[in-house]
Amino acid sequence: MEAKAVLKHARISPRKVSIVLDLIRGKDVEEAMGILENTPKAASEYLVKLLKSAAANAEANFSMEKTKLYVSKCFVCPGPTIKRGQARARGGFDRILKRTSHVTIVVEERD
Repeated sequence: MEAKAVLKHARISPRKVSIVLDLIRGKDVEEAMGILENTPKAASEYLVKLLKSAAANAEANFSMEKTKLYVSKCFVCPGPTIKRGQARARGGFDRILKRTSHVTIVVEERD
């Protein structure tokens, strides 16, 4: 049995999130939480809340033990890109792409 939590439209680039997700994939929930709380990346704040939510979903909805949980899958997909611009010299215009992410964390119980 698996429990998951999904964060949609997070205002952070998927490239930045995937670096942090690689650190916690396959780890126990307690260990992953410690890694996230001590990692100085912007994505860590989003992922701490998401991991807590996935663990709470597992306990409340599927009666799993929190001590046996581990991060079985975690991935990020690009969300919609917000287009902005900046004026440049001689009437030019540069496009600024503000990227968003959809992050999913799945936890399972170890046997």
